[in-house]
Amino acid sequence: MKRIICSLLIATALVGSAIQPAAARDRHHDDTGRIIAGGVAAGVVGGLIGGAIANGGPRYVDEGPRYVDGPRYVEPAPRCWYEDRDVRNRYDGGYHTETVRVCE
Repeated sequence: MKRIICSLLIATALVGSAIQPAAARDRHHDDTGRIIAGGVAAGVVGGLIGGAIANGGPRYVDEGPRYVDGPRYVEPAPRCWYEDRDVRNRYDGGYHTETVRVCE
């Protein structure tokens, strides 16, 4: 979400800077560029507010009460690590080294 907001702010700044020199250069015209920039800014701000409303944070689902049968023994997860081992090569009968996961 932070990246999207930053991207929108940068895009708004770029569009505003692109429209502003044209409006400042052509003072004998009406302020169409400023109107367009205002519309773009209003759209960006409206999109940010609408996105914030739609993405109102975490949602928790109440699944009702949970009942536990009582204390019971749960086996601990096996202890695992990685080792380099020699593995037989199936093509030429030689050996090569591979990293293999080993568990107790």
